[in-house]
Amino acid sequence: MHDFPLTRRFGPELRPGGRVRFALWAPSVEEVSLELDGQRYPMQRLTDGWFEAEQSAGPGARYQFVLPDGLRVPDPASRAQSGDVHGPSLIVEPNDYVWKNVGWCNRPWHEAVIYEVHPGLFGGFEGVQAQLPFLRDLGITAIELMPVADFPGRRNWGYDGVLPYAPDETYGTPAQLKALVDAAHGLGLMVLLDVVYNHFGPDGAYMHVYAKPFFDPEIHTPWGAAIDFTRPEVQRFFIDNALMWLREYRFDGLRFDAVHAIAPQDFLPILAAELRAGAGRDVHLVLEHEGNRASLLRPSPDQAGFDAQWSDDFHHCLHVLLTGEFEGYYAGFQNPAEQLARALAEGFVDQGERGRGEPSAHLPSTAFVICLQNHDQVGNRAMGERLSSLADPGALRAAIALMLLSPFIPLLFMGEETGTERPFLFFTDHNAELAPLVREGRRREFRHFAAFQDEARRERIPDPNDPATFTACSIAGEAATPDGRAMVEYYRTLLGLRARVIVPGIEGCRSLGATPIGPRAVQAAWRLGDGRRLTLAGNFDPAPVSFEAPTAPIFCTATLASGRLPGYCTAAFVDEAS
Repeated sequence: MHDFPLTRRFGPELRPGGRVRFALWAPSVEEVSLELDGQRYPMQRLTDGWFEAEQSAGPGARYQFVLPDGLRVPDPASRAQSGDVHGPSLIVEPNDYVWKNVGWCNRPWHEAVIYEVHPGLFGGFEGVQAQLPFLRDLGITAIELMPVADFPGRRNWGYDGVLPYAPDETYGTPAQLKALVDAAHGLGLMVLLDVVYNHFGPDGAYMHVYAKPFFDPEIHTPWGAAIDFTRPEVQRFFIDNALMWLREYRFDGLRFDAVHAIAPQDFLPILAAELRAGAGRDVHLVLEHEGNRASLLRPSPDQAGFDAQWSDDFHHCLHVLLTGEFEGYYAGFQNPAEQLARALAEGFVDQGERGRGEPSAHLPSTAFVICLQNHDQVGNRAMGERLSSLADPGALRAAIALMLLSPFIPLLFMGEETGTERPFLFFTDHNAELAPLVREGRRREFRHFAAFQDEARRERIPDPNDPATFTACSIAGEAATPDGRAMVEYYRTLLGLRARVIVPGIEGCRSLGATPIGPRAVQAAWRLGDGRRLTLAGNFDPAPVSFEAPTAPIFCTATLASGRLPGYCTAAFVDEAS
């Protein structure tokens, strides 16, 4: 356990008798005042750059901190804002919500089927809550909310937050977010939250002004100076934020965005240990890490570390097989069938041979979250296209079956269950100064891609700040088409089969190997924890391939011929234990 020398905490502390202790770590200024409901009060300067004041205040009171030059700034640990990220912070009573499902116990991680959702595109927290019965009936067991941290403006794709303790008011109130989590628990659904600890957004991060030691100017990132995780104050700020979501909002787990950008990496084991000790219950901790750091993942539930990492390798292999694209992310996946076989057998494709990754074959299948689409791989495309617009429908169905019937942890990106062709674009609502810089920067990102060599083509990349860019992505209330309803039933069938046949054997599951069986086809097998053998064969080419079928399949997307796997087909076989 990491021994923190700090006794002070970020954010307001409600004390008996209607008193509130306000604190700000501002080592870069000599004095700070508290402005509370229009009244100004001096703050006492303590050691190590802390300022503190105690005043009478109740829930709903507005406050800001005033710097020596008169600049008013919000509390960096604000629990809610009034008037966006530049406005006053609000006092929030953390225990004001009356929980209904007080007996909820987190579901085991091996049961997770994750549905990633952007709250703003579903009509806020209440809009997501309204969709929960449908998602439960589909076979989803875990909702993953994209980041809710307060961002500038009325819309953002999620990763420009600057106040990580405050749910953005355009999505709803803290109480409405708690109601969403509570309702999910009542339906047997876990709720995960995506959090961003590697950077702040470009507008409203005032700590750059009054807490310069929060950042390390020697380490440069796309967002400016890197956050300095060697400082105890910085570590405490983010650990307490994570604990707030787990304790006060009762999230069942967290997904940590792009932790490869956190330096030093030694903070990550500290973070995992603090959260497991402080959450007071079993929670699920998931990483995104470009480095394929297998050593951060725990081989069994009784060991330290994180439960799982997003497996970009799995996604990239299948994306190349489905689309034939080799630019950008996909340049390193020139042998996709062979590389997919390694991902199925060992989790990661890159395990150190190309300067990236660590050996991963010893890890359980549940250490890898796999997907065909997610916010990054769709939203980072210039035009935000989904696989429904890029891949052959038959090949896509085969890939869906491979994903959902494997013993890994599957993730669906909102709308893929209906086969929607609505894009997921990069969208923002920045101020007049920042908006054109973001628009032009976005278009410059794609100048090296073949489709956007011409400036006129780059000009057609949607302007992130245009409200129409956001509107084009909204799937809330989208009418179901006959094809969409058929796709929903396809997912429902597969997820039902997964729950009945695959999930009971995932704990203790071990790979029996995988191999390419054609230029765009693979076969893989696992010994399930209950002794049964699971075999998957997937062909993403229109031409059939030869393979050895173990027994009659439990599921197949086409009619099998003897010794032949048809084109655009995935077959699943389960042999009972002998």
